[in-house]
Amino acid sequence: MARVFTKLGKQITIAVKESGSDVDGNARLRVLVQQAKKENMPKENVERAIKRATAKDAAEYKEIIYEGYGPYGIAILVETATDNNMRTVANVRSYFNKYGGSLGTSGSLQFLFEHKCVFKITPKEGVDLEELEFELIDFGVEEIEFDEEENVIFIYGGFQSYSAIQKYLEENGFEIHSAEFEWIPNDYKEITDEQKVSIEKLLEKFEEDEDVQNVFHNMKE
Repeated sequence: MARVFTKLGKQITIAVKESGSDVDGNARLRVLVQQAKKENMPKENVERAIKRATAKDAAEYKEIIYEGYGPYGIAILVETATDNNMRTVANVRSYFNKYGGSLGTSGSLQFLFEHKCVFKITPKEGVDLEELEFELIDFGVEEIEFDEEENVIFIYGGFQSYSAIQKYLEENGFEIHSAEFEWIPNDYKEITDEQKVSIEKLLEKFEEDEDVQNVFHNMKE
């Protein structure tokens, strides 16, 4: 839970830095505040993250993507939000090295992924998924999936379509659980169960680092 709160807090601070603290005028901040509520993040934590962005001595977070190969040629993208790039790159490099991988140069692996926005919403009674998908095509949506177990709809669209999709969902009364940017692999690499164990150790190490926001890979689940 603390890990989730730290991640959301940084994202809220960055969103305020970029577009201001007015929730009505900052679409990204609006979704993050909603997401924080769903994650039961205390209100004071949200307010602290907003104030942190406007404080004179506030840490200046930079969003940086590190790219590298894990064991067995698995491509990994590590999204970070850091106020100390030297610390973060040293940590990321050490994790790759320790677990049989290697840190690559900026832009060396992004071509293996597509950058998309992913919305997670609650289904509305009486709304047909096929009709919804057809209507959302004009707003940049590429795919819709229904998760029966969670009873939620996942909406995938191009990176640039985030604002248009969010506006449509809000104006049509859909409850947004989360709205993220994700790197989706073009192809997945198959590995054995034994190989998977060593890769997951590396992924867990990234997840434990407070500077790391998200980790994406092309390992086939």
